[in-house]
Amino acid sequence: MHGCSSWADTQGQSTPVFGLAYLLGIELMPRIRNWKDLIFYRPVRGTHYEHIDALFGEAIDWDLIETHWQDLLRVVLSIKAGKVSSAVLLRKLGNYSRKNRLYQAFRELGRVIRTVFLLKFISDPEMREGITAVQNKVEAYNGFAQWVFFGGEGIIAQNDPEEQEKAVKYNDLVATAVAIQNVVDMSVALKALIEDAFPVTREDVAGLSPYITRKIKRFGDYVVDLSAPEPLDGALALAL
Repeated sequence: MHGCSSWADTQGQSTPVFGLAYLLGIELMPRIRNWKDLIFYRPVRGTHYEHIDALFGEAIDWDLIETHWQDLLRVVLSIKAGKVSSAVLLRKLGNYSRKNRLYQAFRELGRVIRTVFLLKFISDPEMREGITAVQNKVEAYNGFAQWVFFGGEGIIAQNDPEEQEKAVKYNDLVATAVAIQNVVDMSVALKALIEDAFPVTREDVAGLSPYITRKIKRFGDYVVDLSAPEPLDGALALAL
């Protein structure tokens, strides 16, 4: 059912998000720093594990998931049809929290998916290293995009959702364009080094980043004339 993988930071570890992402065909792979503080859920009551039982809490309520399964699918179809966004849905469901049965069903399904993910996460060092590597790249880009979006300290002042979307997309466009220019400039420099018989290895290139900022003039290029001005002509003197 999973169509793609999505890397998220620690904020992406909430169970409703895991449940919704799963139904949308997305396999969440967040970086989790405090996994020991999270609850692993047992498939049924009475299940015990020899070495990791202390990590597990209560059992999954499969009846709750089954009862609202059709409702969950309707929500997902509405999202795919563009009738409602996933962000708006999660915000609305979160406002009701414990009182909302649909929210509870998403949360319960998310407990299943997140528990499976956590078991893989703690048992696969390569998986953890891969998630961390991707997250480092994402954080580097986000910091770079924020640096580019310097006006007003990067705060979107408009309340209009369309204007907010424009600001985000335009910022992403500018950040991407600057990053591409960085790549072009670095490629030219590397080519010149190679032509001068300077050894350049794959490891050297792997250490470079398209998100460098020290060579970029965000505020443009201004020419200031510091030469001394000519003395004033006597004819300009004021007769007082």
